[in-house]
Amino acid sequence: MSREQASYLELLARGAPVEAYDRAVLLARAGGAVPRELADLERAKQLALRVHAELAERRRREAELSALFETAHDLAGLRDLDAVLRAIVQRARSLLGTEVAYLSLNDPAAGDTYMRVTEGSVSARFQQLRLGMGEGLGGLVAQTARPYVTDSYFDDERFRHTRAIDSGVRDEGLVAILGVPLLLGSQVIGVLFAADRRARVFEREQVALLGSFAAHAAVAIDTANLLAETRSALAELERANEIIRDRSAVIERASDVHDRLTELVLRGGGVHDVASALSQVLGGAVEFTEDHPPALADGHAVRLGDDWTAAVAAGGEVFGALVLRGHPALDPVDQRTLERAAMVTSLLLLARRSAGEAEQRVRGELLDDLLDAPDRDPRLLRERAARLRTDVDAPHVVLAARTDRPDTPDAGPGADGGAADRAVADRRRLASAAAHLAATRHGLASARDGGTVLVLPLGPGESAAELARATARHLGGALREPVTVGASAPVASLDRKAGAVAAAYGEARRCLDALRLLGRRGGGGAAEDLGFLGLLLADARDIDGFVHRTIGRIVDYDRRRGTDLVRTLDAYFASGMSPARTKDDLHVHVNTVAQRLERVGRLLGRDWQEPARALEIQLALRLHALAGAA
Repeated sequence: MSREQASYLELLARGAPVEAYDRAVLLARAGGAVPRELADLERAKQLALRVHAELAERRRREAELSALFETAHDLAGLRDLDAVLRAIVQRARSLLGTEVAYLSLNDPAAGDTYMRVTEGSVSARFQQLRLGMGEGLGGLVAQTARPYVTDSYFDDERFRHTRAIDSGVRDEGLVAILGVPLLLGSQVIGVLFAADRRARVFEREQVALLGSFAAHAAVAIDTANLLAETRSALAELERANEIIRDRSAVIERASDVHDRLTELVLRGGGVHDVASALSQVLGGAVEFTEDHPPALADGHAVRLGDDWTAAVAAGGEVFGALVLRGHPALDPVDQRTLERAAMVTSLLLLARRSAGEAEQRVRGELLDDLLDAPDRDPRLLRERAARLRTDVDAPHVVLAARTDRPDTPDAGPGADGGAADRAVADRRRLASAAAHLAATRHGLASARDGGTVLVLPLGPGESAAELARATARHLGGALREPVTVGASAPVASLDRKAGAVAAAYGEARRCLDALRLLGRRGGGGAAEDLGFLGLLLADARDIDGFVHRTIGRIVDYDRRRGTDLVRTLDAYFASGMSPARTKDDLHVHVNTVAQRLERVGRLLGRDWQEPARALEIQLALRLHALAGAA
């Protein structure tokens, strides 16, 4: 091998351009080489050029395969469809050596094709082109599902030109365009283009390479669509699971409420027990209220602001409402649960009212027997009282009560219809409130003589007058109007002495009438509160008690201190309340009388010389003197 032939190997080794291979022949010819040497050198050059071309083709194929491998790798780790499509278009432009590459996709909803990715484009109009189906070179590719190439776009009549497309292509300056279809099965979903701004011929290998990129792009789009559909299906499935979980939780709550309400009904629970159970299950504050809007009467739960309200009603009568606070978004099943709880509450209230009415009747019948049939068998009376948890051996007070509405006169022959109706309604309400009070205190109550009579046990250290005042306050508060209550003296035993309860009732009624005549309506009192009038009204005539209540402090003071206040007070009244005549009767200085009367005022109160009070004190002094003489 000559030195000139060996130079071709060096050229191949360093990848020299084709022009460099002519240098050895030219040098040999200039050096006077014989024709045979020149012919051998020419054969060596041609062989080297063939090897050069083969190596270039191999490098090209290697670059193409590397680009396709990288594209496949992108597809395997597909995360961003736009990034994958952009990489495909960039590689196609680079390997085909074109100035522009772009990819369009079909828009089935709009019925046209739009530019998805462009590379090397400089025209905004071109980048925003939308092509109708069948228009331009892309339309031809989409219709035939085959690659098409044009060396000169504007001179090619094989496809339909439109003004919009031609204007965009002209703005971009494109001349030669190659388009290959993006196929999913037999369906064309878009077109991948490579284009130059000068006339050129696209080789078969280039068409095949662009077709390979188009296939990868189609796979990428299909994969992305499948991933999107999968994500959408997963999201729908998650939403469905969430709905199922919510439904399941709601059904479990409804079942839990049903079990709890059933248990409450069986063990005789109350309204607040229902509200508490519902609060725990629904996770909010539930309360029973007697105030309710008129719209609740249909029985359905109604949203009022952030609260839900269900009427507690039965037989057209509304008792109140169950209110769930702070739950604006309440599930329909939970709404039904609230309505069922309201229905259970109404049943409990009806049952409780029926039991209460039955107990009221029993208590009233027992009291009527004590008043009207005192000769009944005491043993049977005790048994009936025991069933009502009334202790007949404990001290009791008989109380007579009447309403005293300021604008409602007693119903009588002269009362108008409205006043009579109001009086009847007042008596009914008073009887109900009295029956409830009697039940809570283990006493008895009954409607009688236009009012109500109660028999209540005395509390530790409690007097008849204190019990009367407390009862007047309680009943007045329940009815929200004045109630006057007169009390008897305590009755030691309800069944030990025949007629004792009836006699005590007579005393309580006389005390009630006296309170009303004295203008003390809306209050309570006993004979001990009425001074000498109480002494006259009382059935037992407690003279010692009256004296002690009226002048007992003076008598006790004289006994402890050895003073003479009682005699001074008696002389003072006997002399016409004149200190001068009093000092003559007592043979003391007038200042001594004044000092004693000042002491009396401190002991009896500043009003002791008022006419009514003075009369009671004089009567007490006379009774005290009579008791001393006896």
